[in-house]
Amino acid sequence: MLPHTIALPTLAELPTAAAELRAAIAETGCLVVAFEGEMGAGKTTLIRALCAALGVADDVSSPTFALVNEYRDGYNKAVYHFDFYRIDSEDEAERIGASEYFYSGYLCLVEWPARVAALLPLPYLEVRLTVQPDESRMIELKIID
Repeated sequence: MLPHTIALPTLAELPTAAAELRAAIAETGCLVVAFEGEMGAGKTTLIRALCAALGVADDVSSPTFALVNEYRDGYNKAVYHFDFYRIDSEDEAERIGASEYFYSGYLCLVEWPARVAALLPLPYLEVRLTVQPDESRMIELKIID
């Protein structure tokens, strides 16, 4: 199934894209999912839709200032959501325990993963969002190992 591309012509298609992403996570067994894309590409919006597909009842928002938010999925398992946009170094990420989260055995959804690339366990699932000229999105899924 991977690599795989998902077309996202409108926000109305988000639940379908999230279901495909959920299936890719299940198929690959990757518990670290790295979301790449420019500012405003829709990383947090896609994560919100994915969390809904996973049964998360909490309000899902970007952890820009907290760096990590914890949610519970429909099976009461932890889902960790990171936003490393404001992180200054991989050392800073280590100080907040990023590696412990990544190796916890729970799903970790990571925005701005390039800022902590050396800390990401292999293999992980990369989700690359690209804004198209018509403002639609292309979502590319691939394993990084």
